[in-house]
Amino acid sequence: MRIGMALNYSGGFKETVAELADYEKAGLDIIFVAEAYSFDAVSQMGYIAARTERLEIASGILPIYSRTPTLLAMTAAGMDYVSGGRFTLGLGASGPQVIEGFHGVPYTAPLGRTREVIEICRKVWRREKVEYQGRHYTLPLPPDQGTGLGKPLKLINHPVRPRIPVVVAAIGPKNVELAAELAEGWEPIFYMPEKAADVWGASLAAGKAKRDPELGELDVIAQASLAVGDDVAGLLEMGRPIAALYIGGMGAKGKNFYNDLARRYGYEKEAERIQELYLDGKKDEAAALVPHELLEKMSLIGSEGFVRDRVLAMKESGVTTLNVAPLGRTHEERVRLIELIKDIAS
Repeated sequence: MRIGMALNYSGGFKETVAELADYEKAGLDIIFVAEAYSFDAVSQMGYIAARTERLEIASGILPIYSRTPTLLAMTAAGMDYVSGGRFTLGLGASGPQVIEGFHGVPYTAPLGRTREVIEICRKVWRREKVEYQGRHYTLPLPPDQGTGLGKPLKLINHPVRPRIPVVVAAIGPKNVELAAELAEGWEPIFYMPEKAADVWGASLAAGKAKRDPELGELDVIAQASLAVGDDVAGLLEMGRPIAALYIGGMGAKGKNFYNDLARRYGYEKEAERIQELYLDGKKDEAAALVPHELLEKMSLIGSEGFVRDRVLAMKESGVTTLNVAPLGRTHEERVRLIELIKDIAS
């Protein structure tokens, strides 16, 4: 089982990247760099590539709407080049708030666009002339939509690898099926191993039935906060505001993917009430209603024995990469947590 970590540079970006060398030595395998509506992820990942030697680097995630498919392919090829073949292209649809609110792009057909983006990227990496006729992307642009001067082109440079790993962030049934069919990896959010098969099992099976054997086994990437000790249970409370934000505030009623996931986990009443309170501006009250069981079972917070049991549950449910958020008070404590979870997961 690989150990990953999301980049958190609240204490300073350069300082955080300098600390990655310690995490590398502790056994960290991959770092995930998010992109929402803060600084872009690509410039940060390029800097990380220059400051690390072994650590794999993944976008976690780049939204499919904010760049053209060929630019995503070029970016991934460039990142793979400067990192010496250590890059993974994490893709996702994000959500209407960011895509329409910040980028001003219609949030339409996320499933179909994701498929076409992946197919176009792989054509670029194989250095094929990019000719593509899809429902959402047509390359080159047809004469009736442009000047008529566009010609099929192929990437000038030779990529380090003709197939760069792709990870798709997905939680909806059809999106998860697509990830299992087309991507090297799948990254859900709010992952509860005990309920994963009930919620996603059919989608994963349907996708894997159509999967190209050359892709290998699907890498399942689960996120979890990490703290180990006999006095850390209170740290679970740190997850309440974030869970409430997603379950309650990431979308209107009937259009919140995370609220739907909580309902599919069996928390229908709680999800409904959390959303009502959050959308009414009562964020603290909404956070108080996030089920303790949900917080506990999607985390790695507790005694060493508890964490070992949770890691085993993750493994048995199919998880192959743990993307952890170590909650130590100091850098040294966080490094020790990475050493410990690496040992537990090995």
